[in-house]
Amino acid sequence: MLVTGICGRLGKLLARELHRSDTVVGVDRRPFIGRPKDITHHEVDMRRKKMKDIFRGRNIRAVVHVGVLHNPRRSDRERHSWNIVAFQKLLEYMAQYEVPKLVVLSGANVYGPQANNPQFLTEDAPLLGAQHFGGMRDLVELDMLAQSFFWKHPTTDTVILRPCHIVGRVRNAASNYLRLDRPVMIMGFDPMMQIVHEKDVTRAIQLALRPGVRGIFNIRGPGEMPLSHLVRKAGGRPRVLPSPLARLALDQLWRLRLSNFPSQELDHLRYVCMVDDTRAREELGYEPIHSIDRALRDLRRVRYLR
Repeated sequence: MLVTGICGRLGKLLARELHRSDTVVGVDRRPFIGRPKDITHHEVDMRRKKMKDIFRGRNIRAVVHVGVLHNPRRSDRERHSWNIVAFQKLLEYMAQYEVPKLVVLSGANVYGPQANNPQFLTEDAPLLGAQHFGGMRDLVELDMLAQSFFWKHPTTDTVILRPCHIVGRVRNAASNYLRLDRPVMIMGFDPMMQIVHEKDVTRAIQLALRPGVRGIFNIRGPGEMPLSHLVRKAGGRPRVLPSPLARLALDQLWRLRLSNFPSQELDHLRYVCMVDDTRAREELGYEPIHSIDRALRDLRRVRYLR
């Protein structure tokens, strides 16, 4: 089994689960510190020809792709090259070597926070995440490439997972926001939010790896909660600002490199973007195990360890 992006927090969690019952091969540009001895790791750029050598001569039964670069500080060109060009190469090798299973970790943010969103979005909802935030363009394009591969290569069981905000010890936008002591909220807005523990996401990936499972699945946590409640449960005290002032402040902090939140992400603090996970529950047998309190408790541990 091949896991791309294995050196991220989520990739490491997944690898430590999978290697107990399967042979795991990892690919990442970064070194795998603390790697279990029975996991083979290739410190390789997926865009290079060396990637093909990993497929050649191996009977790879499944590929799990969790290696998406989200860093908003990187240039659009660099993110596109890593996320899209590299993924296209991966799909090319999968088709050439007839790998029977592909699991792609996308995200519910591909739907985009919109003022007119229904309360819960199904897998058939349009992917509007890049309309107002260009930083989401790569994730939307990657999701659509995976969908195209699904139809063009029916002999491969392709699964696309779209989890809501993943939290825990991961370092992503949602977790980093909830770790702030005084996170910004927008005056007049307190949208309902969904979060899911990182370990529930790795379990959803394991369920998706079963033979015969294919399609698109939304993944959510144990429930919903207003953003203000989440912030307070995480130990923060929200700083409520009018929208124009919040945008101005974030733009200034961004320029001074005092914040990694571009102002284009403010829509996530204003509008609902929640998902319906009925299909995952019925077809995958997925059920979140970790409570919101447990997810926030693990999230806070990273804050205190810094």
